Amino acid sequence: MSRPTPELLAERTFAAHDLMQAHPPVWKDKNKQALYAYSTPEGTHHEGELYYSRWRALPLPSLFAVEGDIHFEAREDIFGYEPLPEGDTTIEWYLNFAHQRLFIAYKSGLMAQDEMQVAEHPALGSLREALVHDGEEPLTVEDGVATPVLIMGVERRCSIDTTPCPEREGRLYGLYGHRFGRASQEAVLDATTLLTPPTRSNILAMEAPPVLRGGLYKPEEISFIFQTAWSGFSAARTLSERRGAEGAKVVIHTGFWGCGAYGGSRELMALLQLLAARFAGVDGLVFHTFDHAGMEDYEDALEVYHTLVPVGGDEIECQVLLDKIAKMKFAWGESDGN
Repeated sequence: MSRPTPELLAERTFAAHDLMQAHPPVWKDKNKQALYAYSTPEGTHHEGELYYSRWRALPLPSLFAVEGDIHFEAREDIFGYEPLPEGDTTIEWYLNFAHQRLFIAYKSGLMAQDEMQVAEHPALGSLREALVHDGEEPLTVEDGVATPVLIMGVERRCSIDTTPCPEREGRLYGLYGHRFGRASQEAVLDATTLLTPPTRSNILAMEAPPVLRGGLYKPEEISFIFQTAWSGFSAARTLSERRGAEGAKVVIHTGFWGCGAYGGSRELMALLQLLAARFAGVDGLVFHTFDHAGMEDYEDALEVYHTLVPVGGDEIECQVLLDKIAKMKFAWGESDGN
């Protein structure tokens, strides 16, 4: 059974230096202004190209083929964007826990997962500015349909440690979320490590649904989340096959997508991403759990995954699968305020 290919809605290629010169990021927050001046001083030359694409979510099929194999890995950390060894042709994708309007809050004093990714990869801010300038509002959901955005080859110019660091001045409780905008510039720069030379990352931006009423997940909410993740991961596989080396492996890095400000269930969101990666045909999924409590939630999800995708099966009915998950009565959590 051949794997479906999402519909490509838009694509553009930018020379990185021209993009940064013509549409520099616009920072409204003083700490982000200082961070950008530190990581990208005047006169910086940006190498290479940045490739932007946007895809329409696939309709869910009646059957999924259980074919091929996938490697699952869990790490008690956050994204490290570690460069691959020389000669390794694997294409790695890092999730952006997106808003419907791509990178909409990047210039503010907020430093949640989305905004942190842009701060470390400032050309993402330039990409938004360029698209909006040209009359295109980059959306990750349009008219109720997911439209994941994929970005290849963006420079990562620095690493920001937002975790609590009691031994460092001004970083007792860390810099995550709204604490970043209230911190001193000294604390922000103390938490920042320059990358020389910059590394390059591939970004997959998808929006999860936010908590509205709370309570148990409705079947249509579960279906939408799974469809979004499956389509986004399928687009990453498709694009990697088109632009990568022949036979290159495709690996997705993710975490508790939609479980911070959006209040999602960590076990359910992990489970749906495990299933989405399996049926999208990628070679690996690396799940970053942040800490030991997150690892326990991931392991609970993995245990459920193995009951739903038994070894030795050949086909799974999509609607039967989603109905089983709905009957497990997963409940929404609460927003963390970031």
